[in-house]
Amino acid sequence: MRIIRYIDKNDQPQFGWVLEDKAGLIEGSLFASFRRNSADLPLDGLRLLPPVAPTKIICVGRNYVAHAQEHDAEVPEVPLLFLKPPSSVIGPGETILLPPQSQRVEHEAELAVVIGKRSRWLDLEGAKDAILGYTIANDVTARDLQRRDGQWTRGKGFDTFCPLGPWIETELDPADAVITCTVNGELRQMGSTRDMVFPVRQLVAYASSVMTLEPGDLLLTGTPAGVGLLADGDELVTSIEGIGELRNPVRAEQPH
Repeated sequence: MRIIRYIDKNDQPQFGWVLEDKAGLIEGSLFASFRRNSADLPLDGLRLLPPVAPTKIICVGRNYVAHAQEHDAEVPEVPLLFLKPPSSVIGPGETILLPPQSQRVEHEAELAVVIGKRSRWLDLEGAKDAILGYTIANDVTARDLQRRDGQWTRGKGFDTFCPLGPWIETELDPADAVITCTVNGELRQMGSTRDMVFPVRQLVAYASSVMTLEPGDLLLTGTPAGVGLLADGDELVTSIEGIGELRNPVRAEQPH
């Protein structure tokens, strides 16, 4: 099932489900019990929101060998976790803003895991059961600030630095899905989730040994090689086989 969040005719956010080119309202709690209404809303007429509103965004660094190598960095022996703030999330079609503090903002296309239930100390089987589904994310990064600071909060944490969507796919097999990223139609990144150092279930279980995972939380699983510069006026398209594509324009933010 594909799950969306959208703005209804009363300007209220709602969860919905997608059937071909139509959508239907989901009534109840997505993370408990719910009912699907008939799919009679034209999908192209809906304003899509980020598919979840996470309490936290857990990210994994250097989870592809080739990406670690392009930065002359060692592959970690255990998952390298960091956080992005929920305020960094934007949805399909929303604008990534290049902050005036940075001279080098880069894209990082990633598979995002959506947690479906409150979880702690999961084993691998429990990790599988805790996953609601998957969506597309881009871990936009101010690379110069990341390197200057020595830790990653500022470089990863600007508003708009986590485009997300267009929906949650609950049926994806994350073992071998192709991830691509284009900028203005130019292919920048292409890799497969099969090349992850730490696979999805291991990452979820490991994160749950550190912190409680809440329904709707996100876990970004790392990026393949090929990260590159974003500039004012670019169009960023992040795609994952079996999910779809996420499009976001890029604009320079004016200093205040």
